[in-house]
Amino acid sequence: MISYIYIEQGIADHPRTREICGRFPKAVRVACERYGEVFNPRSQSFRLQKQRPALILARKPNRLVQPTPVGYGIGAERNYYFSHMLNCVYDCRYCFLQGMYRSAHYVVFVNFEDFFTAIEDTVAEAPNDPTCFFSGYDCDSLAFEGGTRFVENILPIFRQLPDAWLELRTKSTRIETLLAAEPIPNVVVAFSFTPEEVSEALEHKVPSVARRIAAMAGLAERGWRLGLRFDPLIYSADFRAQYQRLFEQVFARINSEALHSVSLGPFRLPTGFFRQLERLYGDEPLVAGPMSQQAGMVSYRSDLEAELVGFCTEELLGRVPKEVFFPCQLPAAAE
Repeated sequence: MISYIYIEQGIADHPRTREICGRFPKAVRVACERYGEVFNPRSQSFRLQKQRPALILARKPNRLVQPTPVGYGIGAERNYYFSHMLNCVYDCRYCFLQGMYRSAHYVVFVNFEDFFTAIEDTVAEAPNDPTCFFSGYDCDSLAFEGGTRFVENILPIFRQLPDAWLELRTKSTRIETLLAAEPIPNVVVAFSFTPEEVSEALEHKVPSVARRIAAMAGLAERGWRLGLRFDPLIYSADFRAQYQRLFEQVFARINSEALHSVSLGPFRLPTGFFRQLERLYGDEPLVAGPMSQQAGMVSYRSDLEAELVGFCTEELLGRVPKEVFFPCQLPAAAE
């Protein structure tokens, strides 16, 4: 439940500001000059704010669409991401957002149309080259849909851009907007998974693995293209049995014909982000795991990472065509 809504003065009368505020009628509204006044100050407690985060409504003036990191993609030649929202309603212990932001409050940029124009302009720069846009990079694409209606608004844009792709990455089962819409061939609803044991330990507030699989099955029956994202891969002494059970759970319900793409990626965080996780959750097994540091990144030791990635790759390629498999191409792990 949202108790406080901070509103930038410049968008106080924006129609979408009024719409979103109307969905939280009991929330106290507080004016601010710029969202950074609330979101960026030092000496904030991410853990305390995560218990009762506020909502901040703002306008994003620039850098609406940005190139993805190298190695991030699902088959398109050009790859971009956009962030209509900052922070996530879930509380995954491995999430890089905890290291990136000082605040756990949710920021929603209400100028959706500016994002859509930036997407259209990016496509127009190279209309003959396949382009993919990733939502869910700095938030979950569906989890706060009841508050923002962002997905409802962006679907018509991609109906008119048949040569561009949209990935909606999520752990949410809030699929009502998608079930109410006609499927769009160039929109991929990509669900992230870790094994059930890992999810229960590290993915707080996230719907269970079984509920996410059921949501995927419902979307597949409706005709939506699906993605599977096993990212980050989490190591444990029992990882083979855990991931084998996970893959069996998923593919018992999801036919490979419904899949647009399957990807995996190892656990990696910039050193500064990982140090922030240590400060926040020093007692978590993940933080105390067999990590190594090199070139500004923290990851599992290279032998453990290779073992984990190799096993999961072999298991997945036994279930899906190689053409739909896109392992995250990252630099070599630390020794």
